Amino acid sequence: MDRIAIIGCGGSGKSRIARKLAQILDAPLTHLDAIYYDQQWNPLPQEKFAAKQEKLVAGERWIIEGNYAGTLPIRLATADTVIFLDLPAATCLWGIAQRRRRYRGGQHQADGVYDRITWNFIRYILGYRRAMRPRIQNLIQAHEPHVRLISLTSRRQANQLVDRLRQGAQPTT
Repeated sequence: MDRIAIIGCGGSGKSRIARKLAQILDAPLTHLDAIYYDQQWNPLPQEKFAAKQEKLVAGERWIIEGNYAGTLPIRLATADTVIFLDLPAATCLWGIAQRRRRYRGGQHQADGVYDRITWNFIRYILGYRRAMRPRIQNLIQAHEPHVRLISLTSRRQANQLVDRLRQGAQPTT
């Protein structure tokens, strides 16, 4: 597990598990939201966002968390492990509610991401499994021969993965 892509719906816990794995594995961590958005929540042009990811994945070791299906193939092309947080919408909504409370709607100090919750974001979460999951799964399948997929469907499974890695055990898929 040297090049890990962590993907999943908003509120699924991508940032949380990424921080824990970066600490356990002593690997550099990148939060894609921090690259894609500036302080005023303006997005980076797509070609610049893709170019930044190309540079990131050229490294020997990395953990990159974030969905961004449009540029996911860049990460999948060099990843050796994909952790897909495939959690129910209710769990993800609870996650964003907890995040809102924790950061009081402001900047996440640990990862530089601004906590912005809109109705469009809530609709995205509610429709993620129906609309985005099939697209993500197809992209992963296209890279499966060289990528180990770890699909987690609950916070408990995510915590168990972190615990196994902390103890030096290999993750199960």
